[in-house]
Amino acid sequence: MSRPIVPAEATLELPAGKIRLLSGGDGPALLVLHHDVGSFGWTPFHEALAGRFSVDAPDMPGFGQSDRPDWARHPRDLAILLLQMLQDQALQQVTLVGLGFGGWIAAEMASMDHGRLRALVLVGAMGIRPPRGEILDQMMTSHIDYVKAGFRDEAEFERHFSAEPSPEQALAWDLNREMTARIAWKPYMFSHQLPQLLRGVRTPSLVVWGREDAVVPLSCGEAYEAALPHSRLVVVENAGHFVEMDQPAALARLIVEHSGEE
Repeated sequence: MSRPIVPAEATLELPAGKIRLLSGGDGPALLVLHHDVGSFGWTPFHEALAGRFSVDAPDMPGFGQSDRPDWARHPRDLAILLLQMLQDQALQQVTLVGLGFGGWIAAEMASMDHGRLRALVLVGAMGIRPPRGEILDQMMTSHIDYVKAGFRDEAEFERHFSAEPSPEQALAWDLNREMTARIAWKPYMFSHQLPQLLRGVRTPSLVVWGREDAVVPLSCGEAYEAALPHSRLVVVENAGHFVEMDQPAALARLIVEHSGEE
């Protein structure tokens, strides 16, 4: 049995502020962008990918321990900052993985600089208005109940966070919600422009959805598949919105296959 990979923690000093970064593994560059509730840390999902890739997992600007750009008013603003981070790190041919809200940021990044990307993976991504159904409005429920909705069932939530998350964890989720509201409030969690911009993306793209996603309807995945010229949609069974938490090995395997790293 291989030893667990202990990620390195760093703080990148960029012109727009500091970005906290977890890194681990060896191989081609892979960037993971977290959900709107923030990072869950270095999870078994990251561990599985680090066996094949050099994995970077930042706290996106305004989330977690990264500096907040108070001027930011759209997810595209965060996409620009993260592209600047890739440029600063001289990273090319990156496999870009976006989870939920991070999928929206990843899609915006691809629309601006798809030549920097080797592969794009969007998992339960916000960013497109659902043709059918609605994106769950987190402002209408408690932050704890919103995180619970991301898992396939409450038992899975409790396995990761216990029945009563700590006050510190609840506060972190609340602060991340505030940042989300700053940049994705009107319209809530989608962009009218993004589907049109995605038509110019030439990056091979994998769209992944949890069969039991109660946060973002599967119709959004179908819309992403229709908008991205070189894409395919895969639905993962026994997974909710947090596919990487419910089915980490299955999702990692799909990403490895998609990037050609088998």
